[in-house]
Amino acid sequence: MSQSKTTSLSSMIWQVADLLRGDFKPAEYGRIILPFTVLRRLDAVLAPTRDKVLKAKAQWDAKGIDPTPFMHKAAGLQFVNISDFTLQSVLGDTDNLTENLSAYIAGFSPSARDIFEHFRFAELAGRLAKADLLYLVLEKFVSFNLSPTEVDNHQMGLIFEELIRKFSEASNETAGEHFTPREVIRLMVNLIFAEDDDILSPGKPAVRTIYDPTAGTGGMLSVAEDFLREHNPKARLTMFGQELNPESYAICKADMLIKGQDVTKIKPGNTLSDDELAGMKFDYMLSNPPFGVEWKKVQKEVKAEHEKLGYDGRFGPGLPRISDGSMLFLLHLVSKMRPAKDGGSKFGIVLNGSPLFTGAASSGESEIRRYVLEQDLVEAIIALPTDMFFNTGIATYIWVLTNNKPKNRKGKVQLIDASSFWQKMRKSLGSKRKEMSEEDITLVTQLFSRAQDAHLATVTKADATETRTVVWQGERTPKTPKGGTVKLAPLSRILPNETFGYQTITVERPKRDAKGKVMLGQKGKAKGKPVPDSSLRDTENVPLNEDIHTYFKREVLPHAPDAWIDEDKTKIGYEIPFNRYFYVFEPPRPLAEIDADLKEVTSEIIAMLKELSA
Repeated sequence: MSQSKTTSLSSMIWQVADLLRGDFKPAEYGRIILPFTVLRRLDAVLAPTRDKVLKAKAQWDAKGIDPTPFMHKAAGLQFVNISDFTLQSVLGDTDNLTENLSAYIAGFSPSARDIFEHFRFAELAGRLAKADLLYLVLEKFVSFNLSPTEVDNHQMGLIFEELIRKFSEASNETAGEHFTPREVIRLMVNLIFAEDDDILSPGKPAVRTIYDPTAGTGGMLSVAEDFLREHNPKARLTMFGQELNPESYAICKADMLIKGQDVTKIKPGNTLSDDELAGMKFDYMLSNPPFGVEWKKVQKEVKAEHEKLGYDGRFGPGLPRISDGSMLFLLHLVSKMRPAKDGGSKFGIVLNGSPLFTGAASSGESEIRRYVLEQDLVEAIIALPTDMFFNTGIATYIWVLTNNKPKNRKGKVQLIDASSFWQKMRKSLGSKRKEMSEEDITLVTQLFSRAQDAHLATVTKADATETRTVVWQGERTPKTPKGGTVKLAPLSRILPNETFGYQTITVERPKRDAKGKVMLGQKGKAKGKPVPDSSLRDTENVPLNEDIHTYFKREVLPHAPDAWIDEDKTKIGYEIPFNRYFYVFEPPRPLAEIDADLKEVTSEIIAMLKELSA
């Protein structure tokens, strides 16, 4: 089946929405179309072996032996349906349509039945029956030929993903909760696989595991699988995931089932409070956790793990403030890394700007940054354009972490500013107004792969036309055209890990009496020493690679000769002030030029006032 035919079939399936219009809201169309698509596909997949499966069941039941493995062998699948119905026979008994459809669903293996339970299929069927639409909808789906001989697993996966996309667009007010833009996922997948030559070598057998703790509808896992299929058909990716939202979990699991994946590796539930894949390690991981969402609901479990298990648990380094739990997912992924001696792991996670700098020295956020930087886990951070996600227009960043850095990256972090690589969408989807093109994705991947400093040169000609080109480290800047300009801005920066560390020193000054005399302590360790004046107390952040006493002598003593450092209060902190490393100073225009513009505008205003008074 060609790409055009898969698109055509997905459009035909989505046209079922025409039947639902009026009785259901547009945001609900997908909640009906997706589970019915899964149901029709499973019905078609099981049809050729149905008689063999039922025969195997009867044979082994009669012997008092569990028939499940024999039925799976007969079907050649990890799921079966043991009811007396098919969708066609369900359709044939209009008087008992709802009851027979329910019996048919109940006949599925637990792994498949679980999908329909999380879709709340029985409730949906009841609403359709009440609106006199159940027969019409079921009849429509039975008419679609979704048998494996007509539509293979890969093609069916493409059809299902297209339906998920249509669903997300139809309900874009909440789409960001379960749908990450495909171009963002493609970029993340490119980044995590960029340095794995084995798995990308065409024809070379390779097996890898990949995990998403916030799986949503499974988009990240699907794009990763498609990427590998395209580059190396012999590579196999075993997918694992967990998802909190029941509907998203059902969609993800259905997508895996349709593609022939082992759906037992997709788990429901809250990853932070109940890790269903505890103890497991993975080669690759991807995640787009919720931005700025508080973790109060799981505070008890997370805090208990932090306090009782420490670094033997997931949250040893520290806990972020309760208003944003995204850094908990960062630590969770770090805990899932395969040891470096076993090949190591790499993961990509999308975060907002807050994890870069929120929190002073010794705060939970700072301690988490300190841990991942001092352990040399952060490989790169990429700034994305704003307005890229469906439910937020804020700035977002992809963090790439690995415990198996190549030699040229050890002890360093690469920052890439990709915020200007976008094109305007023809039609906005919620807050999403921009998208990255394939060229943009390729360029960012190239910047990451080359791992060197680079600048973006914007050449403006006299006629105001612009061209942009990347100037790599050691290359010459483009010549300035006659009557034009060349602007150079940092694009990729390679910085040592310690660049982001600092020591917060507490600067004290003495308390003085009414005559200005320094007051001295009278007891204990403070006896004979100047008493600090809390109203004059101050702090200074000293770069980690600079001696605090050298800094103090240079920056503080010339202004406060009586000051001293309270070394017991010195704290180490880490922050990543991303924008600071890409700021380009643009000098203001000459004063004479500004004056000339003001005079011109003033003259125009006076002329307009004269016309009004005439």
